[in-house]
Amino acid sequence: MSPRAVVVGPPGSGKSTVGPLLAAELGVGFRDADEDIVSTAGKSISDIFAEDGEPVFREMEAEAIAVALDEHDGVLSLGGGAVLAEVTRKRLSGHVVVFLNVGMAEGVQRCGLSTARPLLAGVNPRATYKALLDARLPVYREVATIEVDTDHRTPEEIVAEVGRRLAESVTEGAQ
Repeated sequence: MSPRAVVVGPPGSGKSTVGPLLAAELGVGFRDADEDIVSTAGKSISDIFAEDGEPVFREMEAEAIAVALDEHDGVLSLGGGAVLAEVTRKRLSGHVVVFLNVGMAEGVQRCGLSTARPLLAGVNPRATYKALLDARLPVYREVATIEVDTDHRTPEEIVAEVGRRLAESVTEGAQ
């Protein structure tokens, strides 16, 4: 079993919005790896970061993703930092990975500088977000088979483009 598409991107790129809409468009189930972690841990991601630390969270995340990649055949959404783990990048090889790209201004606006996002909490969330994008962009592109720009677009427009690109990749693979 393999997901139809794995959705990755930074905070504010639209994974939690686009993922379920894409799944509905494709007629498949939706699964969010972050929700799996919260369910398993019995506490929020913010609480895991605060009480157990980021390394513990990242271990839980890598395990949750491994399980979801084996069990789920719909659309799977990963947390923004999931692709930083080499083991996860290796596991994504051979899967259709959709990178939802977002610019800094749009991403910051969408996140609302939320303190619910542990890596954006702090003195200068804009600088933190920029550093996050600078560090992660090459990694997102490394794992992506499809990249879609989400700036100034509605979730429906993004889903339409992803659906079209998925159909094209199936057609190209059949030739």
